[in-house]
Amino acid sequence: MTTVNEDMEAQEEKSQLSVPSASISLTATTSAYQLVSETPAEESQKLDLLSAHVWSDEDNEDILETPNKDEAPHERPIWANKTEYLLAQVGFSVGLSTIWRFPYLCFHNGGGSFLIIYILMMFLVGIPLLFLEMAAGQRMRQGSIGVWKVISPWIGGVGYTSFMVCIIVGLYYSVLMAWNLFYLVESFQSPLPWLLCPLSKNSSIDSECARTSPTTYFWYRKVLKATDEIEIGGKPVIHLGASLLVIWLIICISMIKGPKSTGKMLYISVLLPYIILFSLLIRSLMMKGAYFGLKNLLAAKVPALYSVEVWRRTGNQLFLSLGPGFGSFTAISSYIPRSNNCVIDACAVAFLNLLASLTATVFVFAVMGHLATNNNEKLMDMVIAQVLPPEAHPPDSLYHDPSSVYPKWLNNLPEHIRSRILPNLTDCDLSKELNQVGVVIVAFSDIVSLFSGPTFWSIITFLLLVNLGLSTVIGIIQGIITPLQDTFSSLREHSKLLTVGVCVPMFLGSLLFVRPSGSYYVNLLDDYWVSLPLFFIVILETFAMAWIYGARRFLTDLSIMMGRPISPIYRWLWCFLSPFVLLVLFSSTLIHLSVKEITYLAWDSRIVSLPPQNPLRSGHETFQSTFFLPTPTPKSTLTTRTQSSDSLGIQLFSLLPWFVSYPYPLHPATSENLGILNLLPFSPQSHEVTRVYPSWAKALLIFTVIITVLPVPVYFFYTVIVRVASPVSVIHNTAIITFQPEAKGDSPKVGPRLQMRQKRQKIIKMDKPKNGGNFLPRE
Repeated sequence: MTTVNEDMEAQEEKSQLSVPSASISLTATTSAYQLVSETPAEESQKLDLLSAHVWSDEDNEDILETPNKDEAPHERPIWANKTEYLLAQVGFSVGLSTIWRFPYLCFHNGGGSFLIIYILMMFLVGIPLLFLEMAAGQRMRQGSIGVWKVISPWIGGVGYTSFMVCIIVGLYYSVLMAWNLFYLVESFQSPLPWLLCPLSKNSSIDSECARTSPTTYFWYRKVLKATDEIEIGGKPVIHLGASLLVIWLIICISMIKGPKSTGKMLYISVLLPYIILFSLLIRSLMMKGAYFGLKNLLAAKVPALYSVEVWRRTGNQLFLSLGPGFGSFTAISSYIPRSNNCVIDACAVAFLNLLASLTATVFVFAVMGHLATNNNEKLMDMVIAQVLPPEAHPPDSLYHDPSSVYPKWLNNLPEHIRSRILPNLTDCDLSKELNQVGVVIVAFSDIVSLFSGPTFWSIITFLLLVNLGLSTVIGIIQGIITPLQDTFSSLREHSKLLTVGVCVPMFLGSLLFVRPSGSYYVNLLDDYWVSLPLFFIVILETFAMAWIYGARRFLTDLSIMMGRPISPIYRWLWCFLSPFVLLVLFSSTLIHLSVKEITYLAWDSRIVSLPPQNPLRSGHETFQSTFFLPTPTPKSTLTTRTQSSDSLGIQLFSLLPWFVSYPYPLHPATSENLGILNLLPFSPQSHEVTRVYPSWAKALLIFTVIITVLPVPVYFFYTVIVRVASPVSVIHNTAIITFQPEAKGDSPKVGPRLQMRQKRQKIIKMDKPKNGGNFLPRE
């Protein structure tokens, strides 16, 4: 046996080969050796040998750290430490949808039942997908384009689709940050500019603002300068363009030196939002009535567990919140050493994402409980003051379950009493208020007005939103820069120029969304487009890794890479459960969008005759409307329209908390006695309306979906043509191995079992490399 081994070692010294583990990516097309396809029996024996072998850290290091002298001057950079790497992953994952979309879905989909479904899907689908993308980037040391070409050329177009999704999402996501940055700058004023209606030239209140709430007017008229319809374009808004320029300058400076500069920025943009979020949570829990909001949140509704629609919405939120499919997890992980334990990283990112979602949800529900409590007290005070009849006194159980008790109580009232109560209640629909990101900014601007010192709370709230968006966009841009550097290796020498070359066109493209009608395009992409290509990408990724490359083979590679065994449960999740869930979610989302009429909220400046409503009702009815109770209005906003301070109606305000006032005109029979009917006349109204997207916008949506997924079939047919034209250069096995010569006299430090594995490879010498170059397999 010794003689055989010596002969084999002598032969190995002549070949001077160092065989790392499978799937290391190709970096050149010149090749000297090619791996011959093994029979299924030989492949099975090799996998069994790998599975049975207990790899030492020394073996693992020798396999993965094969130096490449030609690429030494341009080695791949790495994160300064593990903390910066995790901050990059968490910062990309925890975005704006975590703050505004999760609370909305939680309320409308069963509260506690939604949380149960979400956590279950996170463990069974979310974490395995995060682990898959992180492990692929860490294993192949490439971005999304290079990784999936290595795993299987047949689905190499998936990387290009992820690349295009990052470009489109980066264009409009930066606009969301520009909106928040403008609000942040405007917050350095007292009083806040969106709490009062502005004065016109003749020192009277602006007539258009008087027909709606000050916050809604400020959003549409001062921030967006919005048009009435999407068809009406216009030039970019100057102050939004300036905000957008600042955002892209920050992004460019943060990423100019690669992971080294990005990591330092992430200490602020990721850690600060968590500090602010917990501060807001503590402040909201100290508010009166917060308990009732939390009780409503935790009340699980059993029928929701059996609803297919609830599961569909939960799945959509899971993927939009965690962020698989963008390729950003893959790109970020490619800058971490291969020995890193990405299983723990995936769990940590998912947990911190869930923590941020729950914190934001508890904060929102605590504020809603506070508003509902004060509104309930206001309703009772109106009964005591004989503004409303005694039958209008709300039941005591309204505190404990307002969302279900109120409709029953109201429907059981006699018609003549109900007709007197209804004019005093808002007809606000939460699905409109929290289902689009722009209106959520309005809602948060109103929430801060409930706190003492609203200027301070407004500053930290919008600082939270800006930093959340910043860390997410950095991850998205990383998903653009990394694939470019991997595809065109010469760009690594000019990383600073590449960063500027990416940020400048992205800024110019983002200007399309800061036009007066730009927010309507943002809603079109964010509400109806982004989920479809993401599901398509993740389905192909899972299928390619589980069934083309092989889940068992990939787990074996990872075990060698990290020097520790990986739980086989991931194999079953990748092969069976995850593809099934993804296909169901993709199909249901496609059907839902095909049968649903796509709409958007727009500003309507036309004068129409409507029933009398409060011209100054506050925008924080956004969250109050969850409980379907009367809306409080800041006293300061009402007194700007008051003509008689001696009326009983004004005296009534002193009985209520300082921020509560009577928001709606009373029933004529009652308001005559109060003398305030003339203050709230039957007047024209200007308000938000729900419009249907025109046919050309729907065609644009379909065209965008097709363009983003088109690289997949195109690259598939390209691979077919190349393989038909060059059958000799085809590597039949997808286990791609890099062969590299070793300097004479250097003995590879590998274990005996690894030496035996190297010697069993069937290698055919094709040609000899020039100038001592690297031995690489043909593509």
